[in-house]
Amino acid sequence: MHFPASGVEVSPFIPPLVAFAISSFTSAGGVSGAILLLPFQMSVLGFTSPAVSATNQLFNIVAIPSGVARYIREGRMVWPLTWVVVAGTLPGVLIGALVRVRWLPDPDAFKVFAGAVLLYIGGRMARDLIRGGRHSSAEAAEERFRQTVRREREQPATQPEAGADAVAVRTFSLTRISYEFHGEVFHIATPGIFALALLVGIVGGVYGIGGGAIIAPFFVAFLGLPVYTVAGAALMGTFITSVAGVSFYQAIAPLYPGLTVAPDWPLGLLFGLGGAAGMYCGARLQRHLPARAIKWMLVAVILFVAAKYLLGIVALL
Repeated sequence: MHFPASGVEVSPFIPPLVAFAISSFTSAGGVSGAILLLPFQMSVLGFTSPAVSATNQLFNIVAIPSGVARYIREGRMVWPLTWVVVAGTLPGVLIGALVRVRWLPDPDAFKVFAGAVLLYIGGRMARDLIRGGRHSSAEAAEERFRQTVRREREQPATQPEAGADAVAVRTFSLTRISYEFHGEVFHIATPGIFALALLVGIVGGVYGIGGGAIIAPFFVAFLGLPVYTVAGAALMGTFITSVAGVSFYQAIAPLYPGLTVAPDWPLGLLFGLGGAAGMYCGARLQRHLPARAIKWMLVAVILFVAAKYLLGIVALL
């Protein structure tokens, strides 16, 4: 099947199958899968124009709602964190989209940028995991959560414990967010989260992933929040900012007649359909997976992609 906007020619079954495989794996960590879908589009399908970023964000719009719905149903959406992430990443992703079109249209330059971002995130997460014990509160809450899930699995005939999965918001103000999860209370400075989300949004806008997919590892590795509580907020932030990103790319497309800027809608929708199924499966399975396993899987894939990009550029020099 030929996709004129991107110039890609591929079987219509490949995009949804690839998106399903990626999203079912990454969504457990609050990452939509766009962070790995972009290298597949660029390196395997040969889709290297700026429109690949917009198509990646279109994938987010279609794929994410199923995963978010699952986290809402289980009561693990930290809504104050979600809204601050959205408030920061929304303007950032628009700035990033403009940077991508004006200053990073060359795919080699884009790969250097993407590889450096992924290398930093993966390296920081790996260092934190190797050291261990740095965020004892998060680890304690994650372990209690896993014990609750194990009890439910061992006694399937009994009713789940009331509120076993749920987070409880204690404080939400312009200065601080506090919430409780399995006996531990986590405090976050609202201005700091907003500033971080703004910067991450710019990076995410350039990379075509909406920002939330990068901020999830930041929450885990830098702020010590339980991975079971940040996934929903990160995905919701990615969804809302991706809507803005796709709209922006579509709106500025007429201003750049020499470039393919608007998303490839048929290709993005095919990726999104597979991603929606994978996102739901990943969100459903997350509560059964060890927190360290989720983090290590993400680290391995992120560092692999970063190495592939950066070593590929070095080979051309």
